[in-house]
Amino acid sequence: MCRMRAIFKPMTDKQRQELKQMCGGSWKLVLRFLLAGEACTRREKSQAIAGPGHSIAVTSKGAVYSFGSNNTGQLGHGTTDEESRPRLIRSLQGIRIIQASAGAGRTMLISDTGKVYAFGKNSFGEADYGLLGNKLVTTPQLVESLKDIFVVQSAIGNFFTAVLSREGRVYTFSWGIESKLGHQTEANDLQPRPLLGPLENIRVVQIAAGYCYLLALACQPSGMSVYSVGCGLGGKLGHGTRNDEKQPRLIEQFQSLNLQPVVVAAGAWHAAVVGKDGRVCTWGWGRYGCLGHGNEESESVPKVVEALSNVKAVHVATGDYTTFVVSDNGDVYSFGCGESSSLGHNTVAEDEQENRQVNVLSPKLVTSLKQVKERVVQISLTNSIYWNAHTFALTESGKLYAFGAGDKGQLGVELVANQTERPNPEKVEIDLS
Repeated sequence: MCRMRAIFKPMTDKQRQELKQMCGGSWKLVLRFLLAGEACTRREKSQAIAGPGHSIAVTSKGAVYSFGSNNTGQLGHGTTDEESRPRLIRSLQGIRIIQASAGAGRTMLISDTGKVYAFGKNSFGEADYGLLGNKLVTTPQLVESLKDIFVVQSAIGNFFTAVLSREGRVYTFSWGIESKLGHQTEANDLQPRPLLGPLENIRVVQIAAGYCYLLALACQPSGMSVYSVGCGLGGKLGHGTRNDEKQPRLIEQFQSLNLQPVVVAAGAWHAAVVGKDGRVCTWGWGRYGCLGHGNEESESVPKVVEALSNVKAVHVATGDYTTFVVSDNGDVYSFGCGESSSLGHNTVAEDEQENRQVNVLSPKLVTSLKQVKERVVQISLTNSIYWNAHTFALTESGKLYAFGAGDKGQLGVELVANQTERPNPEKVEIDLS
């Protein structure tokens, strides 16, 4: 059964035996490790990424389309011209992409052979508002410093970038000047550094990057767990304090809740997890109701969203004070900041003259997505504090719907004169199946 998994097939016998020992000496544990990674990252499947001002869409066959803002070449077409419609990145012809990530002014793509391609800002560690790198890269370029690491996932955070290897090891670029990630590096460092500490001998299946922090979903013989590292402002590391962590630290609250994490999401200032039993936990800064607990209070340890007690969740996505949850039947719930129409509810405060959206303090069914009459399997939303947010909903058949901010063409749909956002989901003319 392990041989049927895509990332296991190209491994040599020696590499397979090494992975077996890393996972606890059992092929059953290896299979659980492989399946856990596929389940939480949509590896080898179609996906859409709502980045800061620009968007990336990957088809099930590995072709890549991009659209939106392109001031640093982050669309990969060899120019710095904006694109308001999805455009195929033709220079990737013959390369199958299985995962994508988007940050402010930069994009990273992972191929089925573990190679990493990057374009846009020539830096792995700049802030959203930072200066540009030494040069702009306007077409996908192989990241030479990662050529000896078989990468399966990337995550772009503020001030740093992280990648996950096939064997479940985490590597980071930059943001080590104050040992924030357990190593000393400069902001323009292009060399990956292994994430030191407890995760050195623990297999990781998913990474998620927020504003100055990183979450890692780990797979051990005893079960699944979550580790966090980086900036602790707002309690977003989940340890009951607001202290920074220089090395990964286990979030112990899940054991108290008897919850087995299977999906993790890192928003700008808050985080979320889906448990194997379908429960959803959130923690961090609670501004605008983004934690879904009916108020705007912060939580420094994971707390179950009781309003979703009758919902079995399978997917969660977080952004800048916004959260989306997808249930096992395809229903979508959202809560948090309602600016730029990114929650999909299209409700306006009665005392507002302008089309200003209402904040949602508790999970609310996105009825506009019910009208597409298809099961939603993935939600992606902008995870940046410096850009107006937009949201993608991907259906089981590969149809893509967009709503929220579209001032840079990042929705991939046509806007009428003077319109800068779409309050309701609109189909993007692209087939990702």
